[in-house]
Amino acid sequence: MESLGMIARWPVPNAAAAVVRQDGTVAGTTGPVDREFPLASVTKPLAAYAVLVAYEEGVFELDDPAGPEGSTVRHLLAHTSGLAFDEHRVTSPPGTRRLYSNAGFEVLGETLAKAAGMPFAEYLRQAVLEPLGMTGTSLPGSPAAGGVSTAADLARFAAELQAPRLLHPSTVAAATSVAFPGLKGVLPGYGLQNPNDWGLGFEIRDGKSPHWTGSHSSPATFGHFGQSGTFLWVDPAVGAACVVLTDRDFGEWALPLWPALTDAVLAELAG
Repeated sequence: MESLGMIARWPVPNAAAAVVRQDGTVAGTTGPVDREFPLASVTKPLAAYAVLVAYEEGVFELDDPAGPEGSTVRHLLAHTSGLAFDEHRVTSPPGTRRLYSNAGFEVLGETLAKAAGMPFAEYLRQAVLEPLGMTGTSLPGSPAAGGVSTAADLARFAAELQAPRLLHPSTVAAATSVAFPGLKGVLPGYGLQNPNDWGLGFEIRDGKSPHWTGSHSSPATFGHFGQSGTFLWVDPAVGAACVVLTDRDFGEWALPLWPALTDAVLAELAG
């Protein structure tokens, strides 16, 4: 895809990208797609997928208690448990605000590990990474932001999100629809959003502005970005997904470049 050529002009040392259609075919790639990059918070969708597999396998229910008093697995996945950003400290009652929380995903990891009787990273490997052939992906750190992966592997995950094999399609549909609608909150790097819509482990684009996806991304677009300069989005309206991994931390440089790339990819896909 010609649009991916824009990445060559980005002020980053290394970058790799892939665009994947709904049928799993790769529409285009650029850069070293087998190079391992730190994912930062793009780890969260992978972690959430493992949690959803555990739910389908009967390890726990989404409405089982987890985290602060009154919070559930569902609250933790949707960043509405009330836990602070990076501290195991309660800042609001569950279900009342969208408080983006790394601590919440760490509690999710602990909850699954205890219920399944194995370390979270091992459950993730067996439940998600191995079945999808994601051999370049691992979780040496936190379920919130400690993953490492390749563009080739995340393209496989993006294909799974569009045509699920590991989960029932209804589970994925629920995870990529708004959970606890109408809640406002801060989208890291982009300020207060009202509403700040989120699914179960996936951010929902809706009408957010400013945003890291494109001005032509559909409201149904879902995905995640990471502070390590990484992102993954799926746009059901065009039947495609895009993965970009870089080794430059997210910052001012990304604000104009990421949406411009997304809009160019969407335009090329539209023909």
